[in-house]
Amino acid sequence: MKANCWYGTTDVRVENVADPHIINPRDAIVRITSTAICGSDLHLYDGYIPTMQQGDILGHEFMGEVMEVGPGVSNLKVGDRVVVPFPIACGACFFCKRNLWSLCENTNPNAVLAEKLWGRSPCGIFGYSHLVGGYAGGQAEYARVPFADVGPIKIEDGLSDEQVLFLSDILPTGYMAAENCRIQRGDTVAVWGCGPVGQFAIVSAKLLGAERVIAIDRFEERLRMARERAGADLTLDYSAVDINEVLDDLTGGRGPDACIDAVGMEAHLPGVWGLYDRAKKAMRLETDRGGALRQAIQACRNGGVVSVPGVYGGLIDSMPMGAFVNKALTLVSGQTHVHRYLRPLLERIQKGELDPSFIITHRLALDEAPQAYEIFKHKQQECVKVVLKPAERSARAPSERHDNVFGSGNGRSANGGSNGGGTEQVGGAAAGAAATGRTTTH
Repeated sequence: MKANCWYGTTDVRVENVADPHIINPRDAIVRITSTAICGSDLHLYDGYIPTMQQGDILGHEFMGEVMEVGPGVSNLKVGDRVVVPFPIACGACFFCKRNLWSLCENTNPNAVLAEKLWGRSPCGIFGYSHLVGGYAGGQAEYARVPFADVGPIKIEDGLSDEQVLFLSDILPTGYMAAENCRIQRGDTVAVWGCGPVGQFAIVSAKLLGAERVIAIDRFEERLRMARERAGADLTLDYSAVDINEVLDDLTGGRGPDACIDAVGMEAHLPGVWGLYDRAKKAMRLETDRGGALRQAIQACRNGGVVSVPGVYGGLIDSMPMGAFVNKALTLVSGQTHVHRYLRPLLERIQKGELDPSFIITHRLALDEAPQAYEIFKHKQQECVKVVLKPAERSARAPSERHDNVFGSGNGRSANGGSNGGGTEQVGGAAAGAAATGRTTTH
């Protein structure tokens, strides 16, 4: 099969790799019909996340058709159309039973690596480094889905891929970010970052009753989308105004009731703070640029909530902890507990309360993934969200199917999961044999 593989900083390649196969009884094989590039994939692309290995298959936002199921999967059958949540969860551990799915104790075979960096390990995650399991991702023609009896949600006919694809990650992520704000009627919510997660945080804040949502970014096309499609009441260009001053003016000097950092570790700031972060990063004195988070903490009203769906991976310098403590703020964060939100958000889509497809600006073939990463990273062509279609071929790509799944590349096995001590069995690097394509024997 074809898959988008990581080979180094800003180096991804679409290569022929081995088809995935059933390893454990609770596995399923999914033929991917739609997959997307997430903003957090850019952190891998830019080299911010350690433990990536050459040939790793990227992608954690995907959906498709079930082609094969293991004997332990009774809730799915061949032919079912499913969306796959990005956290891999067992459904039975301490955290899964408490609805904290992204903290599953049983799905990261490399938990010891994560514990060294973060103190404790989160769950395994598709296509997102060996810190979180080394699982093969979904920017491919097929994917192995562990614990398929717990994760994937079935999609009935009548809804397009584009309406439901983002249930895999960014729609629940934006919703959880807003939910964590504990919004009450009359609240003002400020959202830093108008990328896909920021757009869905804006939508969700309005759904949950915020009276006013203020969107902050520096790209006019994203601010325009926030106003015209997501429902933001006001938009601010942080490169043109003093954000904290304007927010004070808009809230009578009190500050927003809640602030959402939907930017994460690669924040851009003008002026001294922007230069400071870039210098510290260049000298390896911090790993993450925390400009948006600093602004959110400073801007938030006394007793307010700072919600952080933006991805951070390591260390941030010069955080305003004095402001955090003396203003009695609440900071809420975490990888999204996607399983918790799948059914409620699907029902909102079915009722017509939500149509997440509005964020899609680019639809490309899987073969075009390397170009798509560059377009998305540099925000070319007013890009906000890229959806890749594995079944399609770009004009530059050959139209024939590649039956030699090992090909001439050295992509890693599509079974994913690094060697480690967890409950998931793992596959090695692709080598040596040919396959004739996926069968539907189960």
